[in-house]
Amino acid sequence: MEYTCEEIAKMIDHSLLRPELTEQEIIEGCEIAKKYNVASVCCRPSDVALAKKILAGSEVKVGAVVGFPHGSHRTETKVFEAELALKDGAEELDMVIHIGKLRSRDFDYVKKDIQAVVEVAHRHGAIVKVILENCYLTDELKQIGCRLAEEAGADFVKTSTGFAPGGATIEDLILMRQSVSPKVQVKAAGGVRDLDAALRVREVGATRFGATKTVEILEECKRRKAQTSGCC
Repeated sequence: MEYTCEEIAKMIDHSLLRPELTEQEIIEGCEIAKKYNVASVCCRPSDVALAKKILAGSEVKVGAVVGFPHGSHRTETKVFEAELALKDGAEELDMVIHIGKLRSRDFDYVKKDIQAVVEVAHRHGAIVKVILENCYLTDELKQIGCRLAEEAGADFVKTSTGFAPGGATIEDLILMRQSVSPKVQVKAAGGVRDLDAALRVREVGATRFGATKTVEILEECKRRKAQTSGCC
C-alpha cells in the first residue's frame, strides 16, 4: 500500500526524551514536529507545559512518558506523574509496565498498574500507550503483556522505550498485532531511523512509531514522491 508523506507524518511520535536535551533543543524539536505536522511529540514530563505552549494552534499532540524508562515506580507514583502531565496539557501518555513484575508472573499487579494510569488518562480524554520493553521478555510474556494491557483498557501497546539494549523488531510487531484485538493499536519504538524502516513497521500493523530522525524520514519521502511524479 502507498502512503502519502502526510500520512507517514501522522504515524510519527517525534521523540524528545534524551536526558541531555536542553530547553532550546526541546523548543527546536517542537518546531520540527509542527513544521512536518506529525502525530505528536513524546517528551519528558518536565517539558510538557513548554511543548504545549510551542505547539499551541497546531494539530500536533503532546505526549508524555510515565514511569520512564524502567517502569519500576510504585503505581501511586505513576498515577501522580500522569495527573501532573495531563494538567500540563498532555493528551497522550506512554507508560512503562513494571517489567520485573511481569517477569515474576505477577500478572494481577501488572494489570492493575496499567489500569490505574488508564483510568486517570481516560477521565481527561487522553490515550495510553503501554510500553512492554520486549528485549527483556519471552514471546509468551510479550503476548501476556499485550493481553493485560488490553484488559486494562490501554489504547496502544508499544515495543520499547528506546533506552534498553533492543528496540522494535518486525517479529515482535507481528506478535503484538496478533496478541490484541483491532481496537488496540501498536506502536514501534527504537530503531525506526529511515523511510524504509517506517514503511516496514507500518506494513506489519504498527500505526505509530517513535522517531528522532523525523526530518530525514519525511524529506526522503518527499524526494521519492517527487521522483515518482517526475517533478524536479
